[in-house]
Amino acid sequence: MTSEVVIGDSSTTFSGPDAVNLYRAITLKAGLRLYGKTGIKPNRNWTSGAMLKVATEYTGKNYKRGEYLKASEDLTIWIETMKLALPTSLER
Repeated sequence: MTSEVVIGDSSTTFSGPDAVNLYRAITLKAGLRLYGKTGIKPNRNWTSGAMLKVATEYTGKNYKRGEYLKASEDLTIWIETMKLALPTSLER
């Protein structure tokens, strides 16, 4: 199945496994930054260790406790690379 990002007037669709992983990484990055700067978890299901473990899935780097902002920065590289690799279309 091919993946793509479709940007419409009022919504953005991430279809396919790679696009869904892109969305997951973007939201994970936001959660890591929130927790790293304020100590507030993005929701009650995400523990700080779980966020770092998932970040490792994307970056291939292991993170120690407290390295939330570093993990967020490393995810940025993965996210920007994936944005360039996925086809994106505008439907307006």
